[in-house]
Amino acid sequence: MAGSDPQKLISKADKLTKLSLTRWSADWQSATALYEQAANGFRVAKDYERAKLAYEKASTGQEMLSSPWDAAKHMESAAAQAKELSNWREVGDFYRRASELYIQCGRSQPASDALAKGARALEDAVPEEAIQLYTDSCTVLEDDGKEQMAFDLYRAAASVYIKLEKYSDAAGVLLRLGLAADKSNATNSQCKAYLSAIIVYLYAHDFKQAEKCYNDCSQVDAFLRSDQSRCASKLLAAYAEGDIEEIKRIGQSSAISHLDHVIIRLARKLPTGDVSVLKAKDEEEEPVDENDLT
Repeated sequence: MAGSDPQKLISKADKLTKLSLTRWSADWQSATALYEQAANGFRVAKDYERAKLAYEKASTGQEMLSSPWDAAKHMESAAAQAKELSNWREVGDFYRRASELYIQCGRSQPASDALAKGARALEDAVPEEAIQLYTDSCTVLEDDGKEQMAFDLYRAAASVYIKLEKYSDAAGVLLRLGLAADKSNATNSQCKAYLSAIIVYLYAHDFKQAEKCYNDCSQVDAFLRSDQSRCASKLLAAYAEGDIEEIKRIGQSSAISHLDHVIIRLARKLPTGDVSVLKAKDEEEEPVDENDLT
C-alpha cells in the first residue's frame, strides 16, 4: 500500500514540519506519528541507515512535543540501528543523548542504563569509549545516591581495563567500587573489591603498590576483620618470602573463588614475575643488630 511506504511517510512528515505560505506552524503531532511509522517500517525491512534517520526525526518530534521520555526511547532505537551499521561514534553519541533526555525526566536509572548499553555495544570496537560510558553511568547513579546500583558497572569497567592491560586503572576502578560499597553499607562487596584491587596490582607485578593498597584498605575496620583481608595478608607474605607454591595455593582459596571471574583468572596465574627478587631485597634491607649475639 502506497500510504505505508516508509519513504513516502518521511516525505509527508517533513512537509508537515516546514513552514510555508499555507502552513504558518509546524504540525509536530502528526509528523512525529509518521516518523515513528516510517522508522518501524525501515527497521522491519532491515534498512538500518534510513531507520536510524527516521528514529532521530521521531526523537526530535517528541522533544518538540515536550515528551523527553519518548524522545529518549527513540534515540535508543537510533543507537541500535547505528550499532547494526557499526557506526560506533554515533552509537556512543545517541546513547549519551538518550541518557540526557532521561535525566530531563528526573530518571537516573534509565539514564544510567542507556550509557551502560552504549558501553556494552562499544566494548570490543572502542574499549576506551566504553570505559568512559561505564564511568559516566556510575556517576549518574552516584549523583542520585544510588551507589549500590552501580556495582556491576564498576566491575564491567574494571574488566575492560584488564583486557586493555591497564592494570593500575583497573585497580583504581575497583577501589572506587569499594568506596561506593562503603557508602551503601555493602561490606562484603567492599572487601571483595579491595582484595580484587590488590590481586590486580600483584598480577601487574607491582608488589609495592599492592602492599600500599593493602595498608590503605586496612584503615577500614570492616576490611581489616574480613576473610578477604586475611587472604591478602597471606598472599603478600608469600610474595615477601618468595614462596611460589604458597602463592599458587592461596590463588585456589575460597576467598578468591568468590571474586569475579576475571579476577579469579588473574589470581590463578599468580605469580607473574620473579618473586625471589622480592625476598632478596627484603633480606638486603633487614637491619643488622650488632649487639644481638644470638
